[in-house]
Amino acid sequence: MAKQVYRVDTPVIGKIHAYFERHVDEYLGPGASGGGESEVGAGPDANAGSGSALGVQLAPAIARAPTREHVAALVNAVFWASLVQVEGRSTTLSLAYVSPDQTDRPFIFDDPIALQPHALAKVAPAAERPGIHFGAWPGPDGQLAVWGMTRRLPLLCFVLEVASPGVIVVKHRHGGAGSKFVNAAVLAGDEAKFIAGPDPSPLGCSSMLGKLVGHRERQSGADWLDPTNAFVRLSLSMRAHRRGGTLLVVPSTSEDWRSSIAAPILYAARDVFTDLRRRARRAELDHATKRHRTSLARSVDAVAGLTAVDGATIITDALDVVGFGAKIIRRSGHPVVESVLVSEPVEGNRATRETPSALGGTRHLSAAQFVQDQRNAVALVASQDGRFTVFEWSERGQVVHAQRIDALLM
Repeated sequence: MAKQVYRVDTPVIGKIHAYFERHVDEYLGPGASGGGESEVGAGPDANAGSGSALGVQLAPAIARAPTREHVAALVNAVFWASLVQVEGRSTTLSLAYVSPDQTDRPFIFDDPIALQPHALAKVAPAAERPGIHFGAWPGPDGQLAVWGMTRRLPLLCFVLEVASPGVIVVKHRHGGAGSKFVNAAVLAGDEAKFIAGPDPSPLGCSSMLGKLVGHRERQSGADWLDPTNAFVRLSLSMRAHRRGGTLLVVPSTSEDWRSSIAAPILYAARDVFTDLRRRARRAELDHATKRHRTSLARSVDAVAGLTAVDGATIITDALDVVGFGAKIIRRSGHPVVESVLVSEPVEGNRATRETPSALGGTRHLSAAQFVQDQRNAVALVASQDGRFTVFEWSERGQVVHAQRIDALLM
């Protein structure tokens, strides 16, 4: 094994270990070891074998929490693997602490792969596509090894994903199939950011942050009525296209926001575009199929793609697209925004007052001005370098609150 950047006795490893133990205990009761019952009852495939590669059945409900020693071994292996280049390309991979019997129809290697950085880097291209994870688990000799690949993971499964060379995201699955993984921490060498909870927005702002940090909420077929989940998906897609962009979320019950937009909107829809709303409704219903979720993902990407065009894209809080290429202007009679309160939903972060220009360029300044003038609106701003900021008005602080949520979207 390469040099131990993260030793077993370091606080970072201890916090990760404690995080997963605590969350497993919350679901199963103190002292539980995970591996609970299946998420669904017996069906036609309930007793199917494990020979079908990368299958699509649901995995057992709750993962087993990793030991402190296993956390350290996995983090070190993935960290050093992320620095290895194969044929001039950086290594990207997702490694899960899971046994084959907690997955459904995985691809199992005849000979497990040693948990070594160069071995991981060599096999990593096999699972570069989103949703495929390598699985690691102790073998008969007690040593961790990579046993194969899977698409399905149990809830709270400890996952390490390479965001970029030397930057590792600690995450786990929180909801059902198709839900975003919840980030627990971001590790970058000797810097570690642990996602704050349970109230990452001290100024009483976005419910979006609650979704991203994995707050446990009532699930029902009517969840589509709260479009926050779709906005999380839009944020991820906006960040992924790496062109930068602004998405303005305006009330569907008011047209006041138009006083902060230059007329006419360059690419206005003749009638509001309702495709995303309709597909989100279908995808979030209890009987939604994989086809419905795939359809929603395509619609999200299509709308997020509009934000790559110069100017702002405007969408209502009901997920109807009004247009894109819009120019933000200061509302008549309203003051210029001079400062914003900036925070990041990570432990130990303290909000600081800064000028909007300190956050970035024109996009950030105009988004802050829009939210100051239109206090029922929200502005999502993606930068080309991957930074992502949510601008909202804080009634409690009587100020524009800029929330840097990059760590939640990795």
